[in-house]
Amino acid sequence: MILQKYISIKSVKLLALSILINLICNTQQGIAQQDPLYTQYMFNTLAYNPAYAGSRDVLSIMALSRHQWVGFEGAPSTQTLTAHSPFGEKVGLGLTITHDQLDPVQQTGIYVDYAYRLRVSDNGLLAFGLKGGLNFYQNNLSKLSTGNINDDPALNGGDYSKTLPNFGFGVYYYSKRFYLGASVPKLLENKLNNGDIEVLGESGQEARHYFITSGLIFDLNNHLIFKPSILARITQAAPFSMDINANFLIKEKLWVGGFYRIKEAFGGILQYQVTNQLKVGYGYDMTTSELSNYNSGSHEIMLQYELSFTKDKVQCPRLF
Repeated sequence: MILQKYISIKSVKLLALSILINLICNTQQGIAQQDPLYTQYMFNTLAYNPAYAGSRDVLSIMALSRHQWVGFEGAPSTQTLTAHSPFGEKVGLGLTITHDQLDPVQQTGIYVDYAYRLRVSDNGLLAFGLKGGLNFYQNNLSKLSTGNINDDPALNGGDYSKTLPNFGFGVYYYSKRFYLGASVPKLLENKLNNGDIEVLGESGQEARHYFITSGLIFDLNNHLIFKPSILARITQAAPFSMDINANFLIKEKLWVGGFYRIKEAFGGILQYQVTNQLKVGYGYDMTTSELSNYNSGSHEIMLQYELSFTKDKVQCPRLF
């Protein structure tokens, strides 16, 4: 009760701004970006921020498959399955399973998400989240061999796999018209080379990824809603990356939008609310770098199903 009385919207925004500044200022040199990209990130928030768990007030299940740089041999592909639901008024629980492949490496992560929510105003909630689980890492070096793996000293050791424990955290503030989140889904920097797991080890290790996301909702008229959003990714020794999105919801059924990923790609998003419970989505992006000469873009397909265990029906549309 004391927190609800004295924490104001202004203090929440100052807290979020402070987290953003500290994340940017404390980013150090290390390793390039390793975690997968998502074009439809605004509908896949649990994958990178555990504080999102339970925020939709129903059981929400989402499956997504992304195929990047189609036509480029060995290009990344990612499959993600998330499920989360509220448990009472303050607690949210979730499960995130991600399979990511970039030859010769493939990873499968299984993580449990926990969120604790505080009401800080009549319309606003502030959630704190924890994520913990295992990442099953495989390095199939034989795929790079022309026959005898011993021909190249760099490939000595052959194929190997590792089980890497990890955990992360996030914060997420949201109201009916605004949201702002910050997260670090993996804090431990496990070694990836063939040897024992070492936290904060040498090169060849998992790098911390920092995520900042925010969005707004504007009613343009009775049948058209405008939703701009951003996602910033900050990774050690990799260029700063940000997606800038502009999405429109038409007659509470059809999402149409476009995005620009700074110095990397641009593309579009199309989603359709089939029923109050089922939504399907498609995303396409084309690289703007020299890689555009060697691939035909990236494709992303999403399915989302939501179920309420109370007498209340699933509300539609759910904007974020």
